[in-house]
Amino acid sequence: MKVIIVANVDQRDEILSKNTNADAELIYLPNITGTIDQQNYDAFFFLSGDMNDILNYQISGKPVFINSVVETLSRRNLPGNYSRINGWPGFLQRQSWEVAAGNKVEAARILEGLGWNAIFVKDEPGFIAARVISMIINEAFFTLGDGVSTEEEIDLAMKLGTNYPFGPFEWLEKIGLINVYKLLKTLEREDNRYVPAPILEKRFADLTTSLTT
Repeated sequence: MKVIIVANVDQRDEILSKNTNADAELIYLPNITGTIDQQNYDAFFFLSGDMNDILNYQISGKPVFINSVVETLSRRNLPGNYSRINGWPGFLQRQSWEVAAGNKVEAARILEGLGWNAIFVKDEPGFIAARVISMIINEAFFTLGDGVSTEEEIDLAMKLGTNYPFGPFEWLEKIGLINVYKLLKTLEREDNRYVPAPILEKRFADLTTSLTT
C-alpha cells in the first residue's frame, strides 16, 4: 500500500511513532502540490494546510482522510470518498483513531492495510475524545476563575485523581487555545454546557489581538 501524507513535522513524527505495516509505503509532503500522479497511490492524508486549499485539490475515487475536528463532512458537503480524523497535537500517535467516514468500508480497508486501528464514529463536531477533553479544559478554567486552585494544582490533581496523562492546562498547551476555543464555540450552538469560561474567552481575545497587532 502506498499513501501520500501531507503533514507538518510534528504530525509526521507522531505517525512515525505508530506501528505501521512493514509493506506500507508512506510518502510525506510538507504541503500540497499539483504534480502528484493520483493513480499511483492508494489513499491521501491531508493533515496540515488550509482547508480550502485541501478541498480545492480534487481527488476522485481514492480514499481521502482530512484533519477536521470541528467541521463535519456533511457541513462541507464532501463526497463519499472523504473521511475525517483528529489531527490535533497528541492525537495522531494514539493507538486508535476516531474516524468519521463517508465510505466506512473503503476507509477501514486503507487503515487496516496500514496497520492502524480505527473507531468509526458519527460525523459530528469534535468526535468524542476532543469533545471530552475540551470540556475538561473549560471546566478547569471555571475552577481557576472561582479561585479554587492554580493551573499547576489543577493539572496535578487531575493527573493524580484520574490517572490522565496530562492535566487540562497541559492539554491546552499541546492542543492550542484556538483549537479548543473554536470547538467549544461550535458545540455551544447545540448545548450551553460548552459555553467557554470567562477566563478562556479573555485569553482567546488577548491571543487574537496579539496576533493581529
